[in-house]
Amino acid sequence: MASATQATSRPIIPQHIAETVIAAKSYADDAVIYDAFKWLRGNMPLGVAEVEGFDPMWIVTRHADIREVEKNAKLFHNADFNPVLNDRASDDFTREMTGGSVSGLASLTYMDPPVHQQYRMLTANWFLPGKIGKLEDQIRVLAKQSVEHFLSFDGECDFVRDFALHYPLRVIMTLFGVPPEDEPRMLKLTQEFFGGHDPEEQRDEMKDDPVAAAKMWAAALEDFFQYFDALAEKRRAEPQDDLLTLIANSRINGAPIGRDEANGYFVAIATAGHDTTSSSVTGGMHGMIEFPENFEKVKADPAMIPGLVDEAIRWTSPVKHFMRNATQDVEVGGQLIRSMDRLMMCYPSGNRDEAVFDDPDRFDIRRSPNKHIAFGFGPHMCLGQHLAKLEMRILFEELMPHIASIELAGPPKLVEANFVGGYKSLPVRFRKA
Repeated sequence: MASATQATSRPIIPQHIAETVIAAKSYADDAVIYDAFKWLRGNMPLGVAEVEGFDPMWIVTRHADIREVEKNAKLFHNADFNPVLNDRASDDFTREMTGGSVSGLASLTYMDPPVHQQYRMLTANWFLPGKIGKLEDQIRVLAKQSVEHFLSFDGECDFVRDFALHYPLRVIMTLFGVPPEDEPRMLKLTQEFFGGHDPEEQRDEMKDDPVAAAKMWAAALEDFFQYFDALAEKRRAEPQDDLLTLIANSRINGAPIGRDEANGYFVAIATAGHDTTSSSVTGGMHGMIEFPENFEKVKADPAMIPGLVDEAIRWTSPVKHFMRNATQDVEVGGQLIRSMDRLMMCYPSGNRDEAVFDDPDRFDIRRSPNKHIAFGFGPHMCLGQHLAKLEMRILFEELMPHIASIELAGPPKLVEANFVGGYKSLPVRFRKA
């Protein structure tokens, strides 16, 4: 990527489009948010949003531009500002909470080179495909148990609340080392951590607070820290064969990693490690209901399931954005980005880019190649992607032979969240095979 050689004016996104892309409630309605993204890709794929209460930011909506920014972690940083979009008031609250920093969590997504690579390497080998593949038998046992539970509803249930939320949670917590009796606590804290903008997820004492989402995030974070402080201490005293033990006993440059860095790892795994997967599982089933020819293809040929998994992830895109900032003047997509300008990377938009995906709004498990960027791209690409895809493949392998047909029994409901979010309800009727 070369420095910009031409001065270009800053294209300002129409107010209603900018507000739509930034507002958490927009992501609870696919028609609203994807229409806004489509307009931007066609008319202003890289433009500046100026919304009251927020810092100005570039909205990046094309697949190619997102990849260009993502692949260069030196030119585009995560941690100079908050890598998660907040309004100014919420960032001010975070600074008060942290003593001046707008980065409230010492996890990989809040790190830049070279620190990011040092901490990523602590678990990188654990998440390699070869290592993950050895877990298949263990995960399949959990999948069979989940499918048996699903079938016990005898024809009608909420696919999210009764099924999809619990299987990825059980998988990651089993591998992580969290006891089964603590899984409901982990699920509730995750919903609060990611769903602070959603009135149904907010704690009673925070409703109608203008910075409720930031306060919810901070409260959930504190609860996570208290929990993992105690569990990490146990793993240091009595190591076990789990991911929590690996992280709790990790060292950087010969010294044990700090409490904040350990907890940053724990929280990332205990939240994104299952929430995004449950959303993608639900999206896969919803996609097959909306476009039933895919359901018939999978029933006829289980070898289509890997394609189903990738398409479910693309179509759902559970991670809605990450923020970056330029470290020097640079040109992206024909626009001059100034040093310290902020950019909002809109992954759902990139995954519906007509320049990359034919008929992108259609759910098609035969899509090939499927170059989605739901896991990000470049140095910050999701560590857990291979585990997520393995979990999903195994689950659909176990589930599909037992379902003869499935349809909606009510309207789907999505979480109001502009960072990480997906389904909170998918009522279905099904007939057993």
